[in-house]
Amino acid sequence: MSGLHADSTRFVRDTMLAEQEPPLTERGAVKWARENLFSGPLNTFLTVVGVFALYLILKGLGPWLLHSVWFANSAAECRETVAADFGPGATGACWGVVRERWAQYFYGFYPSEAYWRVNLAFVLLFVALAPILFAGVPRKVLWFTAFYPVTALFLLWGGSIWVPVVIMAGIAFGWVAFRLLGPFAGALIAAIAAGLVPVLWWLILAAPVAHLIEGWIPLGIEAIPSAKFGGFLLSFTIGVTGIAFSLPLGIVLALGRQSDMPLVKMLSVGFIEFIRGVPLITLLFTASLLLNYFLPPGTNFDIILRVIIMVTLFSAAYIAEVIRGGLAALPRGQYEAADALGLDYWKAQQLIIMPQALKISIPGIVSSFIGLFKDTTLVIFVGLLDPLKGITDAIRGSFEWKGVYWEPFIFPGLIFFLICFGMSRYSMYLENKLKRGQR
Repeated sequence: MSGLHADSTRFVRDTMLAEQEPPLTERGAVKWARENLFSGPLNTFLTVVGVFALYLILKGLGPWLLHSVWFANSAAECRETVAADFGPGATGACWGVVRERWAQYFYGFYPSEAYWRVNLAFVLLFVALAPILFAGVPRKVLWFTAFYPVTALFLLWGGSIWVPVVIMAGIAFGWVAFRLLGPFAGALIAAIAAGLVPVLWWLILAAPVAHLIEGWIPLGIEAIPSAKFGGFLLSFTIGVTGIAFSLPLGIVLALGRQSDMPLVKMLSVGFIEFIRGVPLITLLFTASLLLNYFLPPGTNFDIILRVIIMVTLFSAAYIAEVIRGGLAALPRGQYEAADALGLDYWKAQQLIIMPQALKISIPGIVSSFIGLFKDTTLVIFVGLLDPLKGITDAIRGSFEWKGVYWEPFIFPGLIFFLICFGMSRYSMYLENKLKRGQR
């Protein structure tokens, strides 16, 4: 017992202390504010400045929103309603212009009796996208996805039903050429033939064949000219088509830029650098004005089709660079593993290389798609009525709504935000699902 006092005792606790809440400064909103808003002198200063700026914005914007008028047939009626309800000198948002002209924002000048065709094409769009966006959808729906482009073409533009039929026939001829030449000429020659055969069919034989069949069996619906398209109908037509075709074209350009064949690489690099070095508005002017000088006299090349082609080429060049970055990020061992398995070039790209490169490139690809959809508003410069500037100017130019300024711009801007935000959130969902960061 040396060194130990005779009356000292040892104590071991035989019960657990009850749980206690953490201090107020270490939990809930107080902890979040202390760590994120007031963590230091600089952050505290920025928080105070931000709150003051928000106060000034709400001070001016709040009454304008609270005094909103939803039911009015003119700008003058809006002002009279605000003055009667909130006193002389009061200001308020006139959302009556949106309530009255919402059809123009969504359909442009499309005939009202044919709205059902636009609505049906829009609903079928989600059906066609479902097997692409969500893995749980039955794969058989992909057959409908393949036929959706010509279905939407027929619904929106109308005319003879044989036009989409001969378009699909060109695709079928390209597939037959690929299957016939593949075993003998190689994958590259077969792929080139699969692209050339449909183009030659569409340029030379499609129109005469469709006209001949229409003379025998006239079937179709009322034709709607492209001049009637406008608003979000126009933006969706250009945006969705551009997105659908720019991704595969961008993949081809990215592979062509990394090709060992000098001619293929030179053409791919030249195309990508030229398109990325020219503003989109220049390409749209080229499609609208200069292209007619290179076509035979009397050729009727639809303006929306010309714009779609230019927007697709523009977006494809940027997507090609995004995908090239994904390919460059892959370890060299992935290519060597494909060679060790005895896979040829196309099988290696299909099964090993491209799936990984696309997963890496998802954020950049979706950013390009968002930019493409927003760039559809630039078609106003070639005479097409986009929902932001074209339709808004048409509405504000009417006598009833002169003086209404902010509301016609805020409404389409909000729709654009919701669509682009949805695309961004889907990108994050897809990244999390594919667990891109895990090995």
